[in-house]
Amino acid sequence: MRGGRSLADAAWPVTEKFRWEASMARQGRPGCPLRANAASFQDAVRTLNTLQTNAGYLEQVKRQRGDPQAQLEAMVLYLARSGLQVEDLDKLNIIHVTGTKGKGSTCAFTERILRSYGLKTGFFSSPHLVQVRERIRINGQPISPELFTKHFWHLYHRLEETKDGSCVSMPAYFRFLTLMAFHVFLQEKVDLAVVEVGIGGAYDCTNIIRKPVVCGISSLGIDHTSLLGDTVEKIAWQKGGIFKHGVPAFTVLQPDGPLAVLKDRAQQVSCPLYVCPPLEALEGGEPPLVLGLEGEHQRSNAALALQLARCWLQQQDSPGIGELKASSSGLLQQLPLAPVFRPTSHMRHGLQDTEWPGRNQVLRRGPLTWYLDGAHTASSVKACVRWFRQVLRGQERLSSGPEVRVLLFNATGDRDRAALLKLLQPCQFDYAVFCPNMTEVSSTGNADQQNFTVTLDQVLLRCLEHQQHWSTLAGDQASPGHWRPPSPEPGGPSSLLRPRCPPHTHSTSSLVFSCISHALQWISQGRDPVFQLPGSPRGLLTHPVADGGASVLREAAAIHVLVTGSLHLVGGVLKLLEPSLSQ
Repeated sequence: MRGGRSLADAAWPVTEKFRWEASMARQGRPGCPLRANAASFQDAVRTLNTLQTNAGYLEQVKRQRGDPQAQLEAMVLYLARSGLQVEDLDKLNIIHVTGTKGKGSTCAFTERILRSYGLKTGFFSSPHLVQVRERIRINGQPISPELFTKHFWHLYHRLEETKDGSCVSMPAYFRFLTLMAFHVFLQEKVDLAVVEVGIGGAYDCTNIIRKPVVCGISSLGIDHTSLLGDTVEKIAWQKGGIFKHGVPAFTVLQPDGPLAVLKDRAQQVSCPLYVCPPLEALEGGEPPLVLGLEGEHQRSNAALALQLARCWLQQQDSPGIGELKASSSGLLQQLPLAPVFRPTSHMRHGLQDTEWPGRNQVLRRGPLTWYLDGAHTASSVKACVRWFRQVLRGQERLSSGPEVRVLLFNATGDRDRAALLKLLQPCQFDYAVFCPNMTEVSSTGNADQQNFTVTLDQVLLRCLEHQQHWSTLAGDQASPGHWRPPSPEPGGPSSLLRPRCPPHTHSTSSLVFSCISHALQWISQGRDPVFQLPGSPRGLLTHPVADGGASVLREAAAIHVLVTGSLHLVGGVLKLLEPSLSQ
């Protein structure tokens, strides 16, 4: 709240302001701050942000959700108004990928493998971590601010000029970016485009793609239940909606229920569906495949990516790839296993060179080590915990001094926050820190961080709920400011504090901050050589946990910080820890 007004109260005037400026720019009005021939990248992003749905209106839409098929048909109309037809997308040689967890990593592996063959690649993904232009990539690199600005205004003006009384002039935020990606890829003449589904599949706006070359479905789980359904079978039905007649599709090993749903969906449209064998089957007696992304769960994503890349190459009659034939090693739920083949040197190099920030990423900065993973479902958080504990176990201790573990967490949407936090408890953190996905209390100076779909009141209340869940799970029913020092994990790093808790228990002190910047200031205590902001949040050290914890963090030999629960949170942290990503 600022002066009695919530962020929602301020959102509409801000968005209307930029809509007005954009309208004036289109008309070429003198003195307009957004003249079409001189509009900056930040101006484009701010105007794009006006297509986000206001928080209050978003709740109304959720209660009165329209026909999803009609929404998909509306996307086709937007495409036509933008100057393209669905048939034009066939020229992009698309690889279409969905799934609950791992779909982004699968796309990243696939794109890098095919780029290693010398192909010019397009890659559309979401969400972005630091800058919105990350969502549209050419040859693995986000498009330049100049290219983003050029294509944004071209599309924006085209949609404004083609509006009439029977239609809304502008599509929503994600739809606009999807249209923009198609235009960019066609004009840049990419050899192929890897397209990641936004949410679901059947009614996702990317599903106007008519003839992809190949489709993929990564691991399935529970997420976005208000949109996709509350069982993994219902979610599988939505994901299988990307299957197309005669187009090969691949999926990783799934539980029997959702796998049966995928099989039925494939049969309905005569889509040949294959289950990927594990990565070990492709390694055979050869040296193990080295992956550029950490975490055991990435092996499943890499196995799917290899099949997608090989199938795409085979469909293009690339030499040395061979014909796509099902493996004779057996059937699973009457679905054929995908081919077992020897990965080429290009494939091996592609897997090893894959980079995908914010997923199992480690940044070592003096005494601080940041572990960044945007896990936000139960299964992905489990994988994150396995990765974090495995890295800690395998890490050589550089000092005999005490070590501290800190959790930085936030979760959004309709996710079961208490369940996710419970999964994180085996990491035995000394501190749990909660904050919204905003780098600063006010994001008006940074267009890439603006979010009108929630109010400031809502995000802060959610953080307080996270803190309460954590305290309840820890069995600590005292007030959030009550201090009880933690006991060390058996066989793990010692704590700075002498344990006063009962044997075999671990109590964690928790704090809530109003933004990521304040949280990082407290956690790092000025000891991160890159993240250096002047001063400390005012009034912070009057809090008993913050005051005692600050001295603990200043004296620790090593501080291990796990950032998880939301890709948006990870993106905000990366923006502050890696300033070059904002340039």
